[in-house]
Amino acid sequence: MDKLKYLIYIIIVVIITSCGSSKRALTHRPDATPKREFRGAWIQTVGQSRYYQMNSSAMKHYLSEMVSKLDEAGINAVIFQIRPEADAFYKSNLEPWSRYLTGIQGKSPDDPDFDPLAYIIEECHKRGMELHAWLNPYRAKTSMSNVLAPDHIYYRNPERFVQYGNQLFFDPGLPENRAYICDVVRDIVSRYDVDAIHMDDYFYPYPIAGQSFPDDNSFNMFAASQGYSDSQRGDWRRNNVNLLIQQLKLTIAATKPWVRFGISPFGIYRNKRSDSRGSETNGLQNYDDLYADIKLWVEKGWIDYNLPQLYWEIGHNAADYTTLLHWWNANNFEQHLYIGQDLKRSIDRNELGTKIKQTREMSFVHGNCYWYGYQILDNFEGVTETLKSDIHQSKALIPAYTHLHKGKPERVKKLTSVFTEDMHFLTWEHNRDKNNPETAQKFVVYRFKDKEKIDVSNADNILSVTPENFFVLPYEGGNRRYTYVVTSLDAFGNESKERKINVRL
Repeated sequence: MDKLKYLIYIIIVVIITSCGSSKRALTHRPDATPKREFRGAWIQTVGQSRYYQMNSSAMKHYLSEMVSKLDEAGINAVIFQIRPEADAFYKSNLEPWSRYLTGIQGKSPDDPDFDPLAYIIEECHKRGMELHAWLNPYRAKTSMSNVLAPDHIYYRNPERFVQYGNQLFFDPGLPENRAYICDVVRDIVSRYDVDAIHMDDYFYPYPIAGQSFPDDNSFNMFAASQGYSDSQRGDWRRNNVNLLIQQLKLTIAATKPWVRFGISPFGIYRNKRSDSRGSETNGLQNYDDLYADIKLWVEKGWIDYNLPQLYWEIGHNAADYTTLLHWWNANNFEQHLYIGQDLKRSIDRNELGTKIKQTREMSFVHGNCYWYGYQILDNFEGVTETLKSDIHQSKALIPAYTHLHKGKPERVKKLTSVFTEDMHFLTWEHNRDKNNPETAQKFVVYRFKDKEKIDVSNADNILSVTPENFFVLPYEGGNRRYTYVVTSLDAFGNESKERKINVRL
């Protein structure tokens, strides 16, 4: 990307964050097999012992198999947790290796060249899938009994942390903590080919009955100068999180403007009893209890996708899934909205298919993400087969992020059918430039029967999404004719015009 375009991106982001969203409305027609659909899977590392039981070689095999199985199940975006406790599932000079990677925080993998994040990115991208790097912003200990590495930031700046319950957190009220979290994100985005930075519902921690969050020190230092009185601590806390989200968006945009920023909040924004514009629900609230004003972030354009966790059952007394689905559909400012699905709850009540059908009937919902992803790997109650044969029977492309860039990459050139002694394949030329996100970054291969109408809008015709400039063809006796179509996708998901070729197989 040239410097002029880079500056334009930064200016646009600044305008977005100051004046509200400039995003285009993102709508679609209901489709049982949509061509564009986010299909994510959360893979958490916090609390997992499976990784530190593997050496580097075994972990490579496991990660490769993991991504392959998710791909076969129709997943096109892996949301992989890389920072569970201010530590790292990747090589970092800012934070120690994660305890969930090696069993001891700060201990490096046995192979000094192994980088789990770089490896899983490669495994995803070679299959045409995305990798969203998932970070917990504030948590430093999941349990006070956990031993931190000697070089953990806590030991350099213990005054910047607070204990709440049995956990340790960065104090969200301190500007230096926001700056540090942005430094971590900048480091990841600058060094790794991630498609997005992802955070879930852990901002201010979930409230503990009878315990107030211990932020008196930061409140006394900053609240008054920021215009907040003693009775406005909730508003002050929300502003702290707002500042973090805004700063993170600017950080990502200034580093790689094509990398997205997504949030998966708790599924209730506000109940109607708290706000007449809220949902007909009766549960914990993002706005009031976690101090996360997700609607504001969407409206201002500080995030690129919203993925609320609608983990409840259809007909749930306090938080009915269908009620919440309709509420988010009507309250997301017509932008990228995906729905978080609880696999076990949905399968236990035989609701998964119904829930996905409902999301596809919404005008402004453009996909789903599954918790938790390991259940797909384990084929829990046959869910993997259900995804393959029914819910994800056709491949799907990630929805295009046209608010970041709207255009078409150049179409491929010199699409050719090549025979060798060993194989028959298609090959093509392209204008890919890894540093220019507007050029081709991956390719879509479609197939049509002889004399069949060319329709690239139909997901059933997609054979492959690949970063390679070739595609191996099957051999069917040499008596069948097909038309193959190849298009290119840029880093934002925009698709080029088609290039076609007739082939006898």
